[in-house]
Amino acid sequence: MTPPLWRPPIGIPGYPPAPPWAPPNPALGTWTYRSFLNNPDIGQAFNDLEFGRGELRIDELRPGVFEGRLWFGDTYQFGLRGTADLSSFPASVRFRGVGDTTDSKGQIYDYAGFFLPMWSNGESQRAAIAGTTVRSVAHNGGQAKAGFVGTFIALKRDDDPKRDDDPKRDDDSS
Repeated sequence: MTPPLWRPPIGIPGYPPAPPWAPPNPALGTWTYRSFLNNPDIGQAFNDLEFGRGELRIDELRPGVFEGRLWFGDTYQFGLRGTADLSSFPASVRFRGVGDTTDSKGQIYDYAGFFLPMWSNGESQRAAIAGTTVRSVAHNGGQAKAGFVGTFIALKRDDDPKRDDDPKRDDDSS
C-alpha cells in the first residue's frame, strides 16, 4: 500500500484531534515571518520582492480565537487578535495587527492565512502558514496607502525565545 501524499500533523488545530496524552498545541510559539510584494514579473530579483521580515508569536489558538504578536524590531511591533477556523481543511486564521510601539503606533494590517498540509514522505518539513495581508489604514503621511496587499509565509521555529522587548512578557524572573 502506498502512503498518502500528505498527512495531517498531529495536534495542529483544524486536523484530527490530538490524543489526550499529546503535548501542548504545537502551533503556539515563535514563527519566522516573511512577507512579499505581489509582483508577478519572473525577471524581478527575489531580494527585491521583500516587503517585511520578523517574528510572529502565536499565544492563543483555539476554535474562534487567535492572539499573538508580530515583531519587526524593538520599536515596530503589532498586537494580533482575530479568529481561527479549526474545523476547515486546511485550518485558517484571520486576524488584525494593530501597531502599539513607537514606530508602528496607529498602523493597522489585516491577515488571512492557512495552515499548510504536511507531506507523509517529506523530509525537513516545518509547520507553515501562508496567506495575504492588507494595509487597512494609510500611514506615514499617506505615503503608505491603505489597500496595499502582500503575501506572507510563516515557518514554525524549534525554539521559543523569551523577548526582553515583549510588552506582554511576564516580569517574574524567579
